[in-house]
Amino acid sequence: MRRFFLYRARGLIGLAVCCVALFVLPARAELVIDIEGAGARRFPIAITDFAGDPDASRLLVSVIRGDLERTGIFELIYASGVSMDESATPRYADWKFRGVDALAAGSVNPAGDGRRETRFRLYDINKGTALAGSAFITSSMPMLRLAGHRIADAIHEKLLGVPGTFSTRVAFVVKNGSKSYELHVADADGQNEQVALRSKEPIISPAWSPDGTRLAYVSFESRKPVVYVHSLASGKRSAVANFKGSNSAPAWSPDGTKLAVVLSKEGGSQIFTINADGSGARRVSAANSINTEPFFSPDGQFLYFTSDRGGSPQIYRTNVNGGETRRVTFQGSYNVSPRISPDGKNLAFITRGEGGFRLAIMGLEDGQVRILTDSGKDESPSFSPNGRMILIATEIRGRGVLSAVSVDGGVRQRLSISAADVREPAWGPFNR
Repeated sequence: MRRFFLYRARGLIGLAVCCVALFVLPARAELVIDIEGAGARRFPIAITDFAGDPDASRLLVSVIRGDLERTGIFELIYASGVSMDESATPRYADWKFRGVDALAAGSVNPAGDGRRETRFRLYDINKGTALAGSAFITSSMPMLRLAGHRIADAIHEKLLGVPGTFSTRVAFVVKNGSKSYELHVADADGQNEQVALRSKEPIISPAWSPDGTRLAYVSFESRKPVVYVHSLASGKRSAVANFKGSNSAPAWSPDGTKLAVVLSKEGGSQIFTINADGSGARRVSAANSINTEPFFSPDGQFLYFTSDRGGSPQIYRTNVNGGETRRVTFQGSYNVSPRISPDGKNLAFITRGEGGFRLAIMGLEDGQVRILTDSGKDESPSFSPNGRMILIATEIRGRGVLSAVSVDGGVRQRLSISAADVREPAWGPFNR
């Protein structure tokens, strides 16, 4: 089997409702995030302690501060020990003297029946005005954390004009030992990590449905690769691609009605589309070569994929309904794992160069390629839903870890689990 094919094979609806049980098994560890690098100019912001319940306030504010600090875009001005609720008027001159451009304050108070009401307000210190505010009803500590993520999202969007992704989730595969594989889902900050599936056989290629309620993935539990679709709310799953031979590399269409998959039922590795229930298999690729790793364009009209039809693994694009296939990557002799940014402007992929396998990004309009990492064993790129970050798996000292890199390469985050091998990341969509 050829090298690039083997390489890939390694590899809330709302806060006012009660949290449902998404998974049946708790995780044994949580992700730890380290951050390095920062933008040229960071936005100075202060998050005061929230008034009300002190324990709940500490948890909530730590989530908000942690989210904003991890971006490398915000400079958190020390405000611990200063408590303000959302109705207080800030001393604008004092905060401006401290170099603060924006200030967030709020409260967490009992709302009856064991619930809490969280309120917050964001202020523009330079203009002396309120910018935004909201309220959330939560019923548990995980929901309180989610409220913190939602507040951080609101701050990010109001100040930067780009939606935040702090309340989104990530999926990844953890390998413990030689015969233990687990499919995990966690918050974007690595907390609330839980196990969706355990298996003695490999699990690869998790892919989120556009509404964030399901995961498609490949499991080898039948001693061959089979594509499953797994409901996160119920834990129920079904085999949607279990044809003769290999079934692999699922990718959702933007409307969630179809999957692109790679099947060998007609010989070789060929790209097909199937309905989300597994019916209606239709072949898309035509060349008698290895065609794999399909990914839909945001408008659902095209499929980007990896093929060796030109002699070496490169990335190609074809219309979902048939038509001309054109080559997309030309720089370098080995380019695989295409992923298109949510706005359709950038292509992330893995390229092989002197430093090994590294994450690269290419502008689809100008064709300019930039290498974003200095590691040597990157794989499985996945864009954040706002297109600002790319999540990858890489290897450090022989152990798989996850890294998130900003599209300009300026900010890098590393996520790792102690004594475990972490692979196959997928960043989930915005919560709807």
